[in-house]
Amino acid sequence: MKEAIAVIQVFPAHTRNATDIGWLKSYKNFSFGDYFDEENVGFGVMRVCNDDDIAAGRGFGPHPHSDMEIVSIVLSGAIKHEDSLGHVAVTAANGVQRMSAGSGVIHAEYNASETEPMSLFQLWFMPQKRGMEPSFENVTYEPDAMINALLPVVTPEGGEHQAKIHQDMSIYLSKLEAGKELVFTQGENRRIFFMVISGKCSANEVVLETKDSARMQAEQTVTIQALEDTHFMLIDLP
Repeated sequence: MKEAIAVIQVFPAHTRNATDIGWLKSYKNFSFGDYFDEENVGFGVMRVCNDDDIAAGRGFGPHPHSDMEIVSIVLSGAIKHEDSLGHVAVTAANGVQRMSAGSGVIHAEYNASETEPMSLFQLWFMPQKRGMEPSFENVTYEPDAMINALLPVVTPEGGEHQAKIHQDMSIYLSKLEAGKELVFTQGENRRIFFMVISGKCSANEVVLETKDSARMQAEQTVTIQALEDTHFMLIDLP
């Protein structure tokens, strides 16, 4: 296999597509819904990264999906999930939902509170194979475990505090204190999607601030330095 050339693309927060319909404020990192950019339809197997704020008591009514791995990472508040498989679950901050749409499923997602807003990342990934049996998983993680560490919350193997995804990829969360450094190493010819949730850091000397993202290809080693207290997400992709 020919060795890929290392590339880092930076996407400042203000370049995201923004939607505000009152009850929903959504910031899209890739083409989604009525926003389409033929040069921004995905990154490897990644198809969606929506940063959503949902008003109290509102949400998305029943709608179908198929052949997609859908991950919701709750940042604040709580989301209620219902689907045609009979699953009903509420996921609060420090929680992750994973739904494998597989051969087809209908689901709905709502802010679980009638009084408080909520925010989350919704992430979509292509599965390793089509037509799988649909499934759902709801996990929580210990927030202290991501302080000055890369905490895996979604992996191909799954685990007690990790959702299992049907793809060769992992999602990590971290809260890196100012002045601290982490190093992440991955295999050859892979990709990294990096998102600053809050704070300011450098990744291989590229400075990123709140809600900035970077797409890295063939950067086997990434050194992350916190220029201030920083909360970030790192996704290791094929």
